[in-house]
Amino acid sequence: MARFDTLIHNARVIDGSGNPWFAGEVAIAGDSIAAITPPGKIPHTAAIQVVDAGGAVLCPGFIDIQSHSIYPLMIDGRCVSKITQGITTEIMGEAFTPAPVVGRNAGGLRTSVYGAPIAAWEERARRWTRFAHWLEAFEVHGVSPNVGSYLGGGTLRRCGLDMDMRGATASERTVMRRVMAEAMEDGAFGVSYALIYPPDCYADVDEIVDVCEVVGQYDGTYITHLRSEAGEIFDALDEAFEIGLRADVPVEIYHLKAAGRDNWDKMPGVIERIDTARADGLDVTADMYPYAASGTGLTSVLPPWAAAGGKLYDNLVDPDMREKIRAAVTDPDGRWEAMVSQHGENAVMPIGFRKEENQKYVGRRLSEIAAERGQHWFDTVCDLILSERQSISTIYFSMTEDNLRLQLQQSWIKISTDAGGYDPAWGKPFGPVHPRGYGTYPRVLGRFVREQGVIGLEDAVRKMTSAVADRLGLRRRGLLREGMFADIVQFDADTVSDRATFQDPHQLSVGIERVWVNGTAVVDEGTHTGATPGCFVRPWD
Repeated sequence: MARFDTLIHNARVIDGSGNPWFAGEVAIAGDSIAAITPPGKIPHTAAIQVVDAGGAVLCPGFIDIQSHSIYPLMIDGRCVSKITQGITTEIMGEAFTPAPVVGRNAGGLRTSVYGAPIAAWEERARRWTRFAHWLEAFEVHGVSPNVGSYLGGGTLRRCGLDMDMRGATASERTVMRRVMAEAMEDGAFGVSYALIYPPDCYADVDEIVDVCEVVGQYDGTYITHLRSEAGEIFDALDEAFEIGLRADVPVEIYHLKAAGRDNWDKMPGVIERIDTARADGLDVTADMYPYAASGTGLTSVLPPWAAAGGKLYDNLVDPDMREKIRAAVTDPDGRWEAMVSQHGENAVMPIGFRKEENQKYVGRRLSEIAAERGQHWFDTVCDLILSERQSISTIYFSMTEDNLRLQLQQSWIKISTDAGGYDPAWGKPFGPVHPRGYGTYPRVLGRFVREQGVIGLEDAVRKMTSAVADRLGLRRRGLLREGMFADIVQFDADTVSDRATFQDPHQLSVGIERVWVNGTAVVDEGTHTGATPGCFVRPWD
């Protein structure tokens, strides 16, 4: 009688620890790895299905610590562009989570480019009064990857203060601490603040420390989009270190970068400061994506206070407020990231338009759009935002590949996408996206490992697997070991590569041949099987 469901043989096993590959075979029983042995030790008759890896690499499934698949998973639980990269676990929650709906957080899903498909979830989302409710809903709905999340700091602040731009009162802090504790009990990995976006950016250090003290009581993590990734990056790092030290919590820095040509030379200093903080005893690490361009909303070129009280659109219509905002963006005071001043109009490329009359601007630089409209770029930004009534997804060409290579070589760096999961079949009609949603992990393995030799293959896999699992406290994922959950990727190290580009992003990667999630095949010979075995993962799993 067969003892295993699947036996994978003729593989180069990279176990995720950073150790050198070895020839071996892996047996799966149920949702777990049942055996890892040298070649030929397990008879083929012991398994229901036998898979010949053909000498390909077999490694743990990749864990994306910065996923934005909240909305895409509502459209399509298969998460095709992520699964076909080898990603088996999606960790969400930067700034925003659709739950809990408590306190002053009235709930409801944000305005999204996806429109009607998301609106179908609107009513159920209003009933997600506990943090866990939305992740449980995904599990019931059916998803291919495992799903987990941090509690979004912006959502947490909405529970206490909504969009008010002020310090929290004692009673409001009590509400936020209670909500934070409940989220940790539900399975949150910690709290996530994106400190360039409202309302997160309205929180001061004392308020964040107050929340993070609760996170620390549950052995969670403070994960942050720094308050500056440009001219004030050193001060922003110091703030993150202070929060970690005062609250006694580990610190994770989202998508580490030095943005803006004038700041590229700061990256060695950034690395030195993180190394020093670690040497002094602070558990601080970071993650990154392998592209020299970032992606966020066009609204990010405006000062955060322009959105205070949820009145962004009203403020852009009001002539006096608009002139006040104009003065702030054309002569920035350094207290917020003025994206156009830092990068230039030609480095800003809006892509996420919804209205038909604005489709002609998709993928064109802000400088070109403004010239065609006969406007100053600021007026173009304001008028487009008012036309769309949404943030307008935008690419910012703000980094250098020299820094990407330097960052990848740091032992404390992990890989993340900062993106959602798509399928070209339904993704193209919604318009362009950042290519990182399709190509992040294969790009590291192909471009930076195989072609440029920036880091070794085993170290790259470690940065995608066990390093992330250890940071999250996922004790049964991130390594190929007997008894671990069977999240496994088979890829061809000679061909694995990204194909998505900024001009044509909706292209699946190549070279990821097979993927298993919890022992179930979700990719076979490069094609998604349609299986949805993903589950809600918590820090104690």
